[in-house]
Amino acid sequence: MAGRFLSLFKPIARIIPEIKVPERRVGFNEKLFWTAITLIIYLVMSETPLIGLPAQTLQELAPLSIIFASSRGRLTELGIGPIVTAGIILQLLVGSNMIEADMSRPEDRGLFTTASKVFSIILTGVQASAYVIGGMYGPDLPGTSTIFIFMQLLAAGMVILLLDELVQKGWGFGSGISLFIMAGVAQQIFWQCFNPPTGLFVGSLSTVLSGTEPITSWIYGKGAYPSLIGFIATIAAFLVIMYMEGVRVELPLSYAGYRGFRSRYPIKLLYVSNLPVIFASALFANVYFFSQIFWSMTGGRNFWVNLLGTYTRDEGGQMVPSGGLAYYVLSPRSFANVMADPLKALVYLGILVAFCIVFSLTWLEVGGLDPPTVAKQLVGAGMQIPGYRRSGRAVESVLKRYIPVVTILGGVIVGLIAGISDFFGVFGSGMGILLSVGIVYQYYEILTRERAAEMYPAFRRIFGG
Repeated sequence: MAGRFLSLFKPIARIIPEIKVPERRVGFNEKLFWTAITLIIYLVMSETPLIGLPAQTLQELAPLSIIFASSRGRLTELGIGPIVTAGIILQLLVGSNMIEADMSRPEDRGLFTTASKVFSIILTGVQASAYVIGGMYGPDLPGTSTIFIFMQLLAAGMVILLLDELVQKGWGFGSGISLFIMAGVAQQIFWQCFNPPTGLFVGSLSTVLSGTEPITSWIYGKGAYPSLIGFIATIAAFLVIMYMEGVRVELPLSYAGYRGFRSRYPIKLLYVSNLPVIFASALFANVYFFSQIFWSMTGGRNFWVNLLGTYTRDEGGQMVPSGGLAYYVLSPRSFANVMADPLKALVYLGILVAFCIVFSLTWLEVGGLDPPTVAKQLVGAGMQIPGYRRSGRAVESVLKRYIPVVTILGGVIVGLIAGISDFFGVFGSGMGILLSVGIVYQYYEILTRERAAEMYPAFRRIFGG
């Protein structure tokens, strides 16, 4: 049954738009060029407003903007949300063996990629429809404007999908998703520091110097203004995460074909990197998004919808979660809010850590990082652990002592860092900083490896290029 599910996408693979894998080796400078072009196109789209929107102040969906790299009222309204959500759905189905996919087979990998693209396009249409039908742009939006906005969101979603595929298939560095998240976080941190109306070093400091606000408002923050504590916490969060990225256990290895050749296999403390936070935050953002849509459509009169989330309107007329699951999956985002409702902060942190552990263990299987798969790769490369027989079972037994433990521990750590950072009001959000540091670290490794392979072509065999 599972195998037949993926085979359903074979006919679709022929007609769905795609970026071809380069048939030649793409040089370092050319990859740098296409990566820059991809980023520039995305940033231009994030500043291009949707045509047909009413002249009104749109509600900022903060929980969605970081993880989904989205911009309210712009072409990137949906951001990478459909891509991330489609990936979560398929990876969970594969991890639970509801869909059978052997990622070591090129055919299965290709079908899985096609299935991800199809689900991404479907979810783009679903979310775009939810935005326009659910009243996110106002209840009195004309029918022609509704259709036109829907078509813009659908077309922009396709462009974002192709930009991500362009980078991932070897024309650029890393992935488009990582690139867009990193750019969004960097942009938000910059504006929170230097934005003239509300930036920490321009807006809020000027109000203190002019005597409009007491100095405590600059230290602890007030209203839309960021705080000095948040700025210090941001620097501290960066340093802690950078340190955690470097913590690892190194297993000694020897090469059976050459006596005396020694190497080490690093098992990082953050073994599955920042992926658990991406999945958990994407899940939370979808809970917030859909609960808001359903609550608006039912007016709070449906019991099951109210369990998902209830809302009230603040002084500015914006909907704020007041109960249900949506209330507890939304970070307090400041120390004052934590003190005002410590129970919510503890529940949020507990849910976040729990889901980070679940997604860490899931990705361990789905991503091919489990002990049996890693042992098979090492033995296949002619490596063995000194003092043990050269067999997959022996290597697997050693890896099982470390990999499951660091996977769970890493999930706990990234959940705590992301949650506690938000409690102190860090710039760009705790999740954003955690993701950006991991992404920058990955890009550093990618660029270093690519530059070494460019200068010394013989290294390409070692790097698998």
